[in-house]
Amino acid sequence: MNAKAWTSKSLLSGFVAGLLLLLLGIPGAFAEDAAPADTPDAPQAEAAESPAGAPQPGVDARKDHEMSPEAKFLGALNDLDAPAQGWFDPDAQYLGPYDAQEQLDIYGKKHMNKTANPPVSLGRRLYDKGAYEPRPTWLGEKNPINSHLMAYGDLRIGAAAYDNGTTSADGKNDQSVVASRLNLDIDLALTATERIHAFTRPLDKNNSFTRYQIQGGSKNDEFVDQFDFNFDTLYFEGDLGAMVQGWTNKINKIDLPIAFGRVPLFTQNGIWLDDAFDGAALSITAKSSPTLDISNFDLTFFAGFNQVTTAAVSNSNDHAKVFGLAGFADVHRGYFELGYGYVDADDKDFSYHNLSAAFTKRYGGRINNSVRLIGNFGQDATIKKADGVLVLVENSWIPRRPINAVPSPINLVPYFNFFAGFDSPQPLARAADSGGVLKNTGINFESDGLTAYPTLDAAAKESYGGAVGVEYLFGLNRQIVFEGALVERMHDNEAAGTQYALGARYQYKLNNAWILRLDAMHGWREGQRNVYGARLEIRRKL
Repeated sequence: MNAKAWTSKSLLSGFVAGLLLLLLGIPGAFAEDAAPADTPDAPQAEAAESPAGAPQPGVDARKDHEMSPEAKFLGALNDLDAPAQGWFDPDAQYLGPYDAQEQLDIYGKKHMNKTANPPVSLGRRLYDKGAYEPRPTWLGEKNPINSHLMAYGDLRIGAAAYDNGTTSADGKNDQSVVASRLNLDIDLALTATERIHAFTRPLDKNNSFTRYQIQGGSKNDEFVDQFDFNFDTLYFEGDLGAMVQGWTNKINKIDLPIAFGRVPLFTQNGIWLDDAFDGAALSITAKSSPTLDISNFDLTFFAGFNQVTTAAVSNSNDHAKVFGLAGFADVHRGYFELGYGYVDADDKDFSYHNLSAAFTKRYGGRINNSVRLIGNFGQDATIKKADGVLVLVENSWIPRRPINAVPSPINLVPYFNFFAGFDSPQPLARAADSGGVLKNTGINFESDGLTAYPTLDAAAKESYGGAVGVEYLFGLNRQIVFEGALVERMHDNEAAGTQYALGARYQYKLNNAWILRLDAMHGWREGQRNVYGARLEIRRKL
């Protein structure tokens, strides 16, 4: 027999079911007391039966709900029901029949990508997944330990043949060389916001790279080793607000990033400041000002007491100090940058003030424009090295697309950049191998920081000119650039005349770790020997 036996569980289940039916029947017992449909109370009865959150008859939710006093209605109620023309963009246009796969691919067909993992990765890994055990709270429960030790970077090997305008001791002009450079970062994280970071370049020393000279610089082929394991940067970086939160075990709203040690500072794309020096920095971050139409701005204060690299002082043995601030703001639908620095030289006649400001914006949806100013004043030396103004203007053009074109990356970028340097302008500080202040103006002004590859004069002293070129990015995995550049002098100068050049570049991402790059240029220089070069570089991400 398959009959079920009645047990205490069955009785209990029946009792619970009966209790639920009783509770569900209670509202119906009082239904006869409800107001008839034609009475004034009827809307309230209907509202009680409406789904949660549904509009209630006789109630204007847009007026009766509590809202911020700064908010206000944009017109009458009827106006809100019928938005004015131009309030919203047109509805999306769907071409062809519905395709489920296209909907799945709407976020770029995301999938797992093979990555180049750091050769050293201990503790919390860079690319990781899964649940984590509770972290230690040695620095406070509200600032838990989140540690890792990583070493990563890239290895560059470049082969070049060129004449960069200098003559070697044996009278040769041409040079062929294979050089190497290793950029190695070492990162020790303590918490989510505090870390100790170091950077070293063990294959170069004093801007001279480990290389094999095939001919030119020496009478015979020669291997030159330039090993240097000293740290170029070594600093502590953290958020003072998070640290105080851990110490006091109290939540606070302070965001105050700090750094001290041999700190690298890179502002305005490295044009105004690109150096590492012994000092400290403090930032005020993520602020806004509705009154000034500023959605976000940061301000960083910094000081450097040693290892400041600048051509504005009298000689390389001058241990100049630097004090200043740098900031940016998203304002008036553009991007504003500012900077002020004071260089305190050992020879006080070379101490001076350095100011910078820049504004970047897209105009008419077609032109990306950036205007940057750098000004120097205050030197009292007989021959001033930082006493002038530099104007940099960068432009790129966005080609027009058909209205119904499928969105795709902007991969064709024509550009036209200009500069004008009055007297002797100087950036605040630049590392020796970071190139001249015109490095970002065009590829014919950009040093490769590896093989002594030639460039046009990138100092912008009493000169003007620019670069016009076109960049094509294919499927964003390759780049090709063709460019023409010009340097014209503001005053007749026998030692420095007109310069112009043609250059080209090709880069190709071979896979997730390897990049191939080819460069070629030829420069014509009035009053000086012409320059030319061709180079091949392979870069391995570590």
